[in-house]
Amino acid sequence: MSEAFNFLFLPFWGVDLQEMGSKQNLFLVFLMIVIAATLVQGQGTRVGFHSRTCPRAESIVRSTVQSHFRSNPSVAPALLRLHFHDCFVNGCDASILIDGPNTEKTAPPNLGVRGYEVIDDAKARLEAECPGVVSCADIIALAARDSVVLAKAPNWRVPTGHRDGMVSSASDTITLVGFRESVDSQKRKFAAFGLNTQDLVTLVGKHISFLSSSCYRLYNFTTTGNGADQSIHPAFVPQLRALCPQNGEGTRRVELDTGSVNRFDASFFGNLRNGRGILESDQKLWTDASSRTIVQRYLGVRGLRPLNFNVEFGRSIVKMSNIGVKTGSQGEIRRICSAIN
Repeated sequence: MSEAFNFLFLPFWGVDLQEMGSKQNLFLVFLMIVIAATLVQGQGTRVGFHSRTCPRAESIVRSTVQSHFRSNPSVAPALLRLHFHDCFVNGCDASILIDGPNTEKTAPPNLGVRGYEVIDDAKARLEAECPGVVSCADIIALAARDSVVLAKAPNWRVPTGHRDGMVSSASDTITLVGFRESVDSQKRKFAAFGLNTQDLVTLVGKHISFLSSSCYRLYNFTTTGNGADQSIHPAFVPQLRALCPQNGEGTRRVELDTGSVNRFDASFFGNLRNGRGILESDQKLWTDASSRTIVQRYLGVRGLRPLNFNVEFGRSIVKMSNIGVKTGSQGEIRRICSAIN
């Protein structure tokens, strides 16, 4: 319950209803509570926010994503990643789209982020249809959902009504999870945004790619064995080294969800169980007891209540899409997504 919601209800807590004297007074109290709740709800995002101001908003974004997907299917996971990297820095406010020196887009964690052209294309079409109405942040959230649907995953209802942020700083990307971070550190970062351990495991369950400079796990990681990180299955090490040659680091990409990069499924969790997690931070989800239990539930391990990845992913990403939401008079609706008005 938000602070605003608590504030609106405070006048009614502790009231002796018997002393209010009449059913009319009770009705008035009830009516005021309903009005207060409605006002607070109106301050946030909601499904169908643009149904009156721009009825075709969602269909325009959907058709734009479909058009780009037909020519390049890899844009689907790219748009999902774009959504993650936007929301985890100053909230879901499209600040990652802003061009300029030292903006979020220029920070090392975001150098591999793609899909900007899809958002720009959708924005141009929306501005022609209903200028100044649909934010770039809403477009990102809708495009992420539409991209997942194109990857044959179930649909979910996207709350809209975000406004665009007016600040974008590369230094703020420290809130993004790094590829060497412990599970405890990952939990703290997620908890700071109101997300729990299950959200953490669920949302990292669909990765796409990383720069091969992260292949440090394959060479001189230990002084024993073959020099690779011992949490990597030995049979997997030669395959990774072929993709990440020691003298060619930083020049290639490696798919994180090996064998399923363009499909939306739970195979990522099987990779963790089999010692085939590419990122160190991912593989640690299997070595940490609390996160491993959630991974096992996605894998249907006997004796544990199973989790449906597609259903839980929809729930977690809706929670994520409401991180640091700017609404009302906060922020702005950008005319173009790459620049502040």
